[in-house]
Amino acid sequence: MSVIYLLISISIVVAVAFFFAFVKAVKSGQYDDDYTPSVRMLFDDELQKTKTKTKIK
Repeated sequence: MSVIYLLISISIVVAVAFFFAFVKAVKSGQYDDDYTPSVRMLFDDELQKTKTKTKIK
């Protein structure tokens, strides 16, 4: 029975460590999207064309 308590406590410690690593990565900008803003200007014309087509109908 003591092995179960040991495994549960170790798993909680590992889960908390991964959570803090995830929070640190988010705060440091690891998941920021740097690619989309540079490509968005290439597709702006297509978005405007589809908006005007839907307004005409």
